[in-house]
Amino acid sequence: MGQDPELLRRLLRAKDRMDAASQEEWPVRRLAEVSGTSAAHFARSFRQAFGVPPHRYLLTRRIERAMALLRETDLPITEIAFQTGWNSLGTFGRTFRDVTGDNPAAIREREKATPHQRERVPECVLRAAGRPGLTIAVSEKRRRAEGDTEDPEEMEVL
Repeated sequence: MGQDPELLRRLLRAKDRMDAASQEEWPVRRLAEVSGTSAAHFARSFRQAFGVPPHRYLLTRRIERAMALLRETDLPITEIAFQTGWNSLGTFGRTFRDVTGDNPAAIREREKATPHQRERVPECVLRAAGRPGLTIAVSEKRRRAEGDTEDPEEMEVL
């Protein structure tokens, strides 16, 4: 069932704000205000419209930006962490590793060691190829890595 076009426009407004300032804090309450909806309605509608919850979408943008800064600048990793919205280097490193499978320093070294001809590839393709996969929550990835293979969504409710 499709969503109301007016609601989609308001959700896109909130999504655009996150894209423009992904380093800022974007609690659901603030995003709901931007879109003119209640917090619960916003969270539910955002997930339905874009396939991921707002927080996971924001993590994706932050990781994409961090990867670009690692690739294109010589900024210290601590500075990249703060510029992309993390308040702690430890949280940044752990989340980055959970999402990408590698730590920021390793990504930077690999990118610098590999010659690229990026100017020949359209920017939209580069961004899509570099987008981290956040179809499941970071906590779910950790749980699976620790060997707990039961899917909580498939568990019966007693």
